[in-house]
Amino acid sequence: MNDTITDPNPTTEPNTGTERSASSERNTGTFERLPDYPIYKPNSRGSGGVFRFGFSPYKSAVFLEAAPQSGERQFDWDQKIIMKWTLPDLGQALAVLQGRQPQAKLFHQSEKANSTFELTFRDDPAKAPYLMIVSRQLTEDKTVRKVGIPLAHGEAAILETVLRSAVTRLIGW
Repeated sequence: MNDTITDPNPTTEPNTGTERSASSERNTGTFERLPDYPIYKPNSRGSGGVFRFGFSPYKSAVFLEAAPQSGERQFDWDQKIIMKWTLPDLGQALAVLQGRQPQAKLFHQSEKANSTFELTFRDDPAKAPYLMIVSRQLTEDKTVRKVGIPLAHGEAAILETVLRSAVTRLIGW
């Protein structure tokens, strides 16, 4: 999915050559981002999910969107959870994917909700080597939404490459 803004007078972002409209971003709350990296994990029990990582150079972040499975190969995007990751968050996830630590736990708090993300390496040959879980608790009524998916070595390798690329772009090197 490519969420873009069209503007009759776009500006060119330095170092990327990408056109954007800063006024559109500020006024609408939307942002342009590059193509996403989705990891779809439906299962026969209906308890699967999808994690989608998108890079936004204009928000200087990676956005994680996760949606629970709602049917055989369908996902409930109306119930998605969104987290904005900056450099420290990316570093934590990369440390797990690179084998430097067994688990990363991220916690983001706002007036509306608290969100958590966990990425765990599992040394169990009967299970996928990684597990990702994201949850969000609304402050207003304390309801909790949660999405978790297993991650195979190949998926983890691609995710590591994607996140390393995001770090490089965010730093500007």
